[in-house]
This record gives sequence, C-alpha cells and structure tokens, in this order.
Amino acid sequence: MHPIVRETKPGTCPECGMYLVKEKPKAEKIVTAKDALYTCPMDPEIIREQPGNCPKCGMKLVPLSGGHGTGHESHASAEFDFRRRFFITLPLVIFTILLSPNIQKWFGFNVQFPGIESLTFAAGTLIFFYGGLPFFKAGKGEILAKNPGMMTLVAFAITVGYTFSVAATFLFPGESLYWEISTLISVFLLGHWLEMRSVRGATGALAELAKLIPPSAHLLRDDKSVDVLTETLKIGDLILVKPGEKIPVDGVVVSGESSVNEAMVTGESRPVVKKMNEKVIGGTINQDGSLTVRVAKIGAETAIAQIMKLIREAQASKPNVQLLADKAANVLTFVAIFAGAGSFLYWFTLSPHGAVFAATLAVSAIVVACPHALGLAIPVVTTITSTLGAKNGILIKEMKGLEIARKIDYVVFDKTGTLTRGQFGVEKIIPAGAESVSEEELLTLTGAVETLSQHSIAQGIVEETKNRRLTLPAVTGFKSFPGKGAVGTVNGKNIAAGNLSLLKELGAVGTESLVKLQGKTAVYVAVNNTFQGIIYLADIIRTESKTAVKRLHQMGIKTAILTGDTRDVAEEVGRELGVDTVFAQVLPDDKVNKIKQLQQEGHIVAMVGDGVNDAPSLTQAHVGIAIGAGTDVAVESADIVLMKNNPLDVVKAINLSRKTNEKMVQNLIWATGYNVLAIPTAAGVFYPAFGILLRPEWAALLMSASSIIVVFNALLLRKTKLE
Repeated sequence: MHPIVRETKPGTCPECGMYLVKEKPKAEKIVTAKDALYTCPMDPEIIREQPGNCPKCGMKLVPLSGGHGTGHESHASAEFDFRRRFFITLPLVIFTILLSPNIQKWFGFNVQFPGIESLTFAAGTLIFFYGGLPFFKAGKGEILAKNPGMMTLVAFAITVGYTFSVAATFLFPGESLYWEISTLISVFLLGHWLEMRSVRGATGALAELAKLIPPSAHLLRDDKSVDVLTETLKIGDLILVKPGEKIPVDGVVVSGESSVNEAMVTGESRPVVKKMNEKVIGGTINQDGSLTVRVAKIGAETAIAQIMKLIREAQASKPNVQLLADKAANVLTFVAIFAGAGSFLYWFTLSPHGAVFAATLAVSAIVVACPHALGLAIPVVTTITSTLGAKNGILIKEMKGLEIARKIDYVVFDKTGTLTRGQFGVEKIIPAGAESVSEEELLTLTGAVETLSQHSIAQGIVEETKNRRLTLPAVTGFKSFPGKGAVGTVNGKNIAAGNLSLLKELGAVGTESLVKLQGKTAVYVAVNNTFQGIIYLADIIRTESKTAVKRLHQMGIKTAILTGDTRDVAEEVGRELGVDTVFAQVLPDDKVNKIKQLQQEGHIVAMVGDGVNDAPSLTQAHVGIAIGAGTDVAVESADIVLMKNNPLDVVKAINLSRKTNEKMVQNLIWATGYNVLAIPTAAGVFYPAFGILLRPEWAALLMSASSIIVVFNALLLRKTKLE
C-alpha cells in the first residue's frame, strides 16, 4: 500500500500495518539501445539518449531502431520522401520550363495561349509548396533552435524567388522566375535524395550492432530447453547455444566445446576455441559444437551495449578540426545572406540590370553559399571512422584523441600483459652435468611436484609438460614453501624445486655448478638432495610484439617499455623486441612521471596499457590506448580501446588516425575551395569582365554536387585496409 522499503528483514508496514512482501527484481533488458537512443530523421549524425528535437534542424528525434520507419529506416524514409517529391514535381517542372518566354526564345519555339501566366503560376505554386515543404519544415526547426543553416538558406532563397514571381504576375508587369525556382527546387530534391542515400551508406553502425543480439534464447529449465525472449534472461540463467546460432548474451561456458566467430565484436578473424570456464560474448556466432552458457552480464554491462555506448560517444564527440568547420559553417550562413542581399542591391541600383537579373543573382548567391558541404566534411568522416575502427576491434572513445594519434612520435608500452602474455613459459632446461638426469626427466619430475602448486611459475612448468605431451607421475608428501618453492616425493625420489635459497636451506649439494642467465627466472631442481639442473622461465613475449615495434619504427615512431619489473628482465625483453627506451623498476605512482619526462622532451606520447593499473599514465599521455579490453570495454581512462591483446592493433589505430586526417583535410579543402570560387561567381563578380553568370538551378546543382562529393570521398575510407 505504501512505498516502504526494507533491505533485509520482513515485518509490517509502520504506516498501515500490512505485512511487507518481497519485491521481485525486474529483469533488465540485454540491449537497451533501441529504447534509449534517438536520432534525427534528416541528419544521421545526430544521436541522443533522450527524445526531443534535433539541435540542428529542430525536427523531432525518432528511435534509432526498433520499428518501421524509425532510426536507420527513418533515414531511408527521408531519402524516399525526397525521391517521391522529385518525381512527382518533375513533370510540372518540365511544363513550367516549356512555358517560359526565355526558354522559348533560346530554343526557337513559341507556345502562347490565353491564361498561360495563370497556368504557369499554378504549376510554380504547386512545385513551390509541395516540393519545398521539407525545406520549410527543416528551416523553421533551425530558426526555432536558433541555429540557422542550410535549410534556412534554401527556404529563404526559393521564397524570395517565388515572392518576386508572384509580384511580377499580379502586381507589376515583368518577367517572373517560375522556371528558375521550379528547377532550383527540383535540383535540391534530387541532390538531397542522392545525399541521403550516400549518408545512409555511411551510418547505421549502432543499429547494425543492435541486430547482432538474437531476439530469443534457449533457456535450460529442469534439463529442458525453453525458448524465451533474450531480454528476459537474468544473471545466472543457463542457456543452450546450438551450432550455427548467435550467442545471445555475455556469459561463461559451463559445458561443451566449440569454436566461436568473434570477428563482428573483436575484429579477430580466426575462430576462437571455447571450452569450460571460458568467456563468450553476446552477438558472436557459435560454429561447430553445442555450448551450455551461464549468463554473466546483462543490460548496459554487455560487450555489445558498451561498444554501442563508445561508438555513440565517439560520434557525438568532435575533433578540433570539426569545431573549426562548425564555426566556419555558421559564419558562412551569414555570408550567404549578405552575398544575396549585396548582389541584389548592386545589380539593381549601382549597376542597373533590372529587377529580374538582380533577383536571379541574389538567389544564386544565397543557394551556392549554403554551407552544407562544409557541415558534412568532418561528421561523415568521423562516423565512418568509428564504424571502421569497431570492425577492426578499435573502439574510439574520444575523437580528439584519435585526431592527435596521427602526430604520435613515441609509444610507451606497459610490459606485462601488453607486450608479454603475463604468463611464464619455459625458455631453457639445463641439466647439471653428465651424471645428472636428462632434460625430459628433469621436466617430468619437476612438473609432477608443481601440479599441486598454484604459483604462476609452477603453472608455466606444468604447461610445458603438456606441450611436450609428457605423462606426469603421482606426487606424495607435497609441501609448499611460499616465496621459495615446493618439495614432494615422485617415483620414490625426493624432489625439491624452487629458488637457490630453498635448495641451500634444504642442504642440497652441487648448487654452485651453474650461473643464472640474465633476465630469466630460474627454478633450481634437486633430486634426493643433489642439485640436478635449472629450468629457466620468462614471461612469454607475444608473437606480434616484435612486428608491432618494427612497424612503428618504420612509421618514424620511437618505442619504450614501462614496467615495475627488474632491470635485467626488462632490458632482456627490450633487446629482444628492439625498443628504444626501457623504464624498469618503476613504481605505479611513478609511471606518470616517466610519461611527463618524455612530454617535457617535446614528444607526442601514446601510452599503451591494460587500462586498470595504468590508468594514471593513460590519462597523462597525449593519447591513452587500453589494450586487450576484451568484453570489459568500458575503460574510462583511455581515448582508444583495443578489444584484443594484440600490440599490432596500436599500429592499426595510428594508421586509422592518419587515414582519417587525410579525408578530413581533403573534404575541408574541397568544401572551402568550392565556396571561395562559387560565391563570387554567383554574385556576378566575373560577369562584367568575362560575361560569366551562375543561374539558380546551376547554383543548386553545384551546391548539391559539392555535398555529394564530400560524402563520396568519405565513403572511400570504408575500403581502407589498416594492416
């Protein structure tokens, strides 16, 4: 009866005396993006978490996905609307052109009949109101949003031309601009249809990601499979994933073994083998075996939801160059109005050529100066970049970080877990002498003892016995010495494996016969209290690390290792990989100072780490790159998140930055260069000397073409190979 909440103990309500009842927890949806994200039907780059109006055009935002005519389909609907209006008005446009006295004069034919002016007015009016309606709506939205832009200019230009034509028809005798305005509207409709078609091809990444999650799942109840909606699953539920099906949710394999295609989430091209206790990601494809999976994450915690969040944030963030372009586009809006008004006043008063001539040039100047190409130059590129990056396992959190990445000249790698696997592997086995046990027997005896140890070094030795397919005998009398090693009895022999101090403590003889290798971890082995040899281990260096360092050097970028490990270990890894600088024995709090040191030397620094222990240094660096985030992609301190534990993806990320910058520069050069040349041409600057004029319909065609060229150039980025 009352919203009284008690966390643990039952009882009665202190207000009404009724027994408190246990509230059933609501099942959290697996993917909430389709309910939480909204986009502008006219501008796919606008994505918001809450409904409302578009900040650019003022139109009502619609859901990103989840129904006919919404989201990605809304962009298709807008495209269809422009196409429909273009083809419906096209016959009327042709009719208006044929009735124009100038057209008849130019092409040498004559069509005259009573009421021709009224018929031209009727046709022009239908074209103006029906064909121009989308521009009026969007222009009104821009004005209400206090952000006048391209649609405002288009609506203003065609209104000026239509008003002048109506006045010439009914108020004073003169030549109207019906055919020019009709052609102008027709070209605008055609241009926006083609543009929306191009932009739609560059967007939709979020909607496509949402589609990765299957709508239903096989829930296991009492050993029986029941099909339920994916969004009703709860943490701890067991689900069955059959061969060829998509995994519906993030979880852990309870039973079964299969290979899983994770390319759509992590960018990993090779199928990944999954077996008991291994994690699986929702949206990936189970290939050749059945898996029983326990649900581990739901809602906003799932990998897909987090990836969608990062992509959305990246598309909402703006690089510095876009902020500059936005300012230029706003200025250009007022330049267009000034150019239109100025050209009309000049050609009507200072250099009289008649009202029709002056109005024609004014409309042309306003139309051709529409800053649409400049407004599209950067957003379309950043949208494609975030999608391309996601397909390659590179998630961009902040576009400013990606923008800076092209300038990086020093990449600092955390060693453990980044350049290395963070797992010990056997590097070398050296028996003590001619009378000692063989290499294989030494590994077998040591491995048998280490099977009962949980230490990472012990696990490395056991893993080597598995790689060599050795059969390990049983061990008895096992005893662990924390920080030193372990002992046990194997095949009647007393085995001791550990550091040198353990063997000396046990009184083993012959330990002085071998010298420890630099940069390696040594496990000394004694059999029946006699030293028999050393097993050398080291943190396994990733096979891709050396290639990554080499490619960075080829790109003119220096590399460094930053680790808390001992100097001999760090320098050994550095020599093997060929890095330029080694920072060893660095305490976590001091890692930031090493980054600052490089920055003070004038370097643009990227820090590559796991995003947890390296959070301060990731934040300090010009670009923070979290590597190997896997399903835990919400790394707050990084600018760029790499899904895989692959240092080569750092090279990919920098390549992506450089390719993105190239496209941005190309688009800006085109958009600004086009305006610099087109505006004075449309205003009639070159008419007195060269007789060059730009009619409204040609101005509209040029403006639309410039926008399409910018989008098409950005679309070429999708074919870029980041290898």
